Amino acid sequence: MAEALLSIGSNIGDSPALLRGVRDAFGNQVLGASSLYRTPPWGVVDQPDFYNAALLISFKGSPEQLLQRCQDLEAQAHRVREQRWGPRTLDVDMIQVHVDGAEVRQEDPHLILPHPRAHLRAFVLLPWLEIQPDATLAEQPIAKLLKQVDGAGIERVEPL
Repeated sequence: MAEALLSIGSNIGDSPALLRGVRDAFGNQVLGASSLYRTPPWGVVDQPDFYNAALLISFKGSPEQLLQRCQDLEAQAHRVREQRWGPRTLDVDMIQVHVDGAEVRQEDPHLILPHPRAHLRAFVLLPWLEIQPDATLAEQPIAKLLKQVDGAGIERVEPL
């Protein structure tokens, strides 16, 4: 069995509806869903706040096939990649993947697992902590990693 932790975000359009659309697209594959969080932008700060959430899903196939599905969802939401860390209708990032209980470690040009910057992002760690309080990333408890990053301005808004 394969499981993945997805971090989803949006700051253009009806962001809560777009994020709920991702949850709904995975349907009965969703094992856990965090609340919606309003978060200040990261990287490029001159843009609207984001809505972020985390989904724990089960999936069949390879991590590359899941990545394609995530990118298809972004395309359906008219995601445009004009500026790194810029505004977007939808971002669906694979943070961590487990296959048969073992964490997948992968580094190729299209997919790096676990996500190389997840440990720096409170907007990833806080929703993840909500649905998997005992989770680890690179053998570090995410609760500990969250204490090492700036979570100022992140606010739980409502259920996903």
